[in-house]
Formats: sequence, C-alpha cells, structure tokens
Amino acid sequence: MTTRRTLIKLSAASAFGFPRLAAAQNPAVPPPPAAPKGQVIIGMSQEPTKFNPLFPAIEVDQGVWWQVFSPLWAPDPKGDMLPRLAREIPSVENGGISEDGLTWRIRLREGVKWHDGEPFTADDVKYTIDLINNPDFRAGSRTGHSSVKDIKVVSPTELTWRMERPYATYAAILAWTFIVPKHVLEKSSDPNTAPFNGAPIGTGPFRWGERVAGDHITLLANTSYFGDGPHLERLIIKYIPDLTVMYTQFRTGEIDHTSLQGITADHYAEASKLKDRVVSLNKTAFVENIQMNFGNKVFADPVVRQALYYAINKPAIIGAIYYGLPTPTESFLPRQSWAFNGDLPAQAYDPKKANDLLDAAGWARGADGIRAKDGVKLEFTNSTTAGNHTREQTQQLMQQDWRGIGVSMKINNMPAAVIWGDFYHYSHFDSVMVANDFMTASDPDVYERFASDQIPAKSGQGRNTIQYANPKVDALLKEGTKVFEQDKRKGLYQQAQKLIRDDLAVLPLHQISSAEGIKAGLIGYAPNVNTQINCWNCGDWYWAS
Repeated sequence: MTTRRTLIKLSAASAFGFPRLAAAQNPAVPPPPAAPKGQVIIGMSQEPTKFNPLFPAIEVDQGVWWQVFSPLWAPDPKGDMLPRLAREIPSVENGGISEDGLTWRIRLREGVKWHDGEPFTADDVKYTIDLINNPDFRAGSRTGHSSVKDIKVVSPTELTWRMERPYATYAAILAWTFIVPKHVLEKSSDPNTAPFNGAPIGTGPFRWGERVAGDHITLLANTSYFGDGPHLERLIIKYIPDLTVMYTQFRTGEIDHTSLQGITADHYAEASKLKDRVVSLNKTAFVENIQMNFGNKVFADPVVRQALYYAINKPAIIGAIYYGLPTPTESFLPRQSWAFNGDLPAQAYDPKKANDLLDAAGWARGADGIRAKDGVKLEFTNSTTAGNHTREQTQQLMQQDWRGIGVSMKINNMPAAVIWGDFYHYSHFDSVMVANDFMTASDPDVYERFASDQIPAKSGQGRNTIQYANPKVDALLKEGTKVFEQDKRKGLYQQAQKLIRDDLAVLPLHQISSAEGIKAGLIGYAPNVNTQINCWNCGDWYWAS
C-alpha cells in the first residue's frame, strides 16, 4: 500500500540538470550544437492567445508557456517529477515536507535569471502564489493554492509555507504552475491588464520575440537559460486553423512539427509513408467528449442526457471518421491513470431505447418532428473548433442521429480563440465537443472540473464550465484531496467516475490517440501523456545536422 511518505516523495530525480531524453533513448544520437542553431516551425490548429500563464486558458497556450516560463518542477513522460526552478523535489526524506504534509520547504536553484537579466528569487515564487490567491486577479484556478498560508521567504533561494490542510494533489498542481516575475508585474496597477500579458518575461529556454495575431509567434533562444539548451535559435509557432492545410504544409515541408490535434486520422496512413518524416501515434490523456451546459433546461432532465447518449453511434465515429485510431471509453480519465475505472457500463448505440425513454418522460413530438415538454423544445446548439473536419463530420453524424429521436441540434462552430475563451469558460454555450485532459500532470484529482463550488459562471473560479452539481461527487472529490494513500484515493476516484458516468455529466466518446509528425533529423521530441502538449520540452530539441 502506498503511504503518505511514499506519495509525497515524488521522484528520486537528480537535483541538478535535466536528462537528455533523446540521448537516453538512443545512445547513437549526435550531441547538440555548442550554441543555438537553426529553427523549428511548429504548426498548431488553435492560436495561443493567453501569455500570462496564470490566466484562464486552454491547452494550446501551454505551447508558449513551457517555452517562456518554468515551474518549480515538471512531469516527464513516465510521470516522475524533474526539478526545474527548484533544486530538488521536496519530500519527507529530504526535509522538504513535514510528516503530516502541512509544512513545505522549497529550495531553489542559484543563478537563475529572468529574460530581462534580473535575478529569479524566492520572492517571485511567493508573489506568484499570492497573486493567484488575490481575489481581484483573474486566476485560471486557485485550487490547491488557496490552502497555502504563511509563506515566508527565508533567503533568495529558500522559502517555506504552511498548508491549511493536507492536499494530496498540490505537488502535481505546482508542476503545472509557471512562476511569474514579481519585479515586472508589481509595477502595474492592475496585473490583469499589465503589458506583461502581451509580451511576457520568463525564465524558460526561449524568450519572447514577436506575435503576429492570426499568423504566428516567434520565440528566441534564451542564451542565459539555467538548464541544458536551448539548442535552437528560434521557435516559430504557426497558427493553421484548418487541419487539412496543416497536414499539407507538413507534407510539403513548410512546417517541421504538427502539434495539438496533429495529423487527422484520414491522413495518418499516408503520413506514415512520407519520405523524411517521422509520424508517431501517441497515447494522450485527452478524452473527446460532449459537454452539456446544465444551466440549460433541456439538459437538466437526466432522461434527455440518457437518450442523447443512446443515440450516439460511437462505433461509426471511431471506426469510420477516426479510422479506428482512438480507444472507446466511458470515463473522463485515461486508461493510463492509476485511478481509471474499467468497470463502467459500455454505451450501446440504441436509437429505439432513446425514443422510448423520451416518449415515457413526456417529451412529445411536434408537427415538425421535434420534441417538446412543458413549453421547452428539445433543441440546442453544439459548438467546436472551426476547421476541424473530423469533429465536423462527427457533429453531422450526431445531428442526423439525434434528429431521428426528435432532437434538433444546430451546429455553431467558432475559431479556437473565441470558443475556448469566455464563451466556454463562463458557460455561454449550449453544448460543445471538446477534448479534455481532466488530470493534473499524473494526478487524477478533478475537483475543479466537477465540484459545485468550482463553476466560473457563479463563483469566478474553477473549471466546472458545465455547471454540474452532485453533492455525493463533491464529497468524494473533496475527500480525494485529503487522502494521501494511493489505494484509498483510487477507490474514491473510481466511485466518482461511476457517479459521473451514471449522471452522464459528460458524454465520453473516446480517448484520443494523437498522430503527430516531425521532420526526420529533429532530435528531442518526446510525447508526454503527463503534459497537455507534446512540445513541452522544445529547449531540448535540435537538428541532427
């Protein structure tokens, strides 16, 4: 059984330096250049728009954050934590965490500098946590951070704090918390509108170059970086909203890497045969799902959610649209998670059952064939990222199948920067088709995703954008943050998965396998199921010649 001691001990990783993943995987890999050389162009189908890493944002923004900023530590592909700004991972054994899990001591690297040359210190870590907890700041999430009290700066390279209560997930949360510069942001009267938010300054391997909105972002080598690298002179993140166009540009050599949604399933077989290209099918933590806004009266009726799920033709979606690449699932957690519940009931495509349920619940068809009950018509919109043709095909198939059970679903797709901004965060949607990584690094805590006090439209915090509320789920998820023993936590999260599946809080479609490509000769690319984007380590990348 995993104990509090062994759970808190996150990693036995070296306190200094980062392992070169490419060299570890293949000793014949040539060494990196002595100085930054060349560039890599990364194609992304969604445009990064949030450059303050503490703001509410979506996964694509992390493609910038991992390059410009640094967390205290970061998860590697195996789920182990690697020191970044911290010298070591705090544990009971090294004196970094007390036996009761309440007192933390963080020891930081010496000699780290911000991109503007100012020294990084413990004051920056304290400022970052304090800023997140400032109610006037538009923080993406205060989960975990709100339990931190009495932060004390012991020296420029050491600080301590007290946890208000034991919080099993906090180490994983810190692995995804990027530290911001106090000396820059404190000069602004309002950090929410600071110039920093459009031209960030960090400690990461790349520094800000330029942004041409709607086209690209250029990042430049930080030659004063505290870790190995960077080995590239420039990193260009190119916005290509149409996935077919992205694939074409990868095939013709205009981009070097297809990131975030990568190569669509219908192009995978062809892409795998391209000369001088390396294409991999990577397991991800992302689960493609339909999310319904519980603030909409249509979705408040559980019978409607059940009928909609029965009428989704999952075999056709996975087999015909996605060429069998994804894995069917009934959970919001990936199969790779230690808390995954593999005993949830499998969805059956059964339009007759869907019709029978709606008939029995009093949803009667009108003259136009669309059902209604108590003056509420069974109609709504579904939105997703414009230009994603596999999702568009899925929408069209669902639209047809749902029409067959008396449901009118209109399609209203938008550019990524629009749909995944306030429209999604503050629950302005009826329903969305979205891929979510519900975990935090390798931790299965989903409190801010499903707890009833984590609804941004009501409380201004959290990521429960579907406005779901179930007191039993609240209790399980709250307990899951207090318990350190992994076996006990596993039981709590498996119960929560069952309740959420029974409620159909989300309609899970499949766990995504991402087909991504790189040009042959690019070294350092390392898919990581514990991060939300596979260009998390671009500081390690370089060309073989």
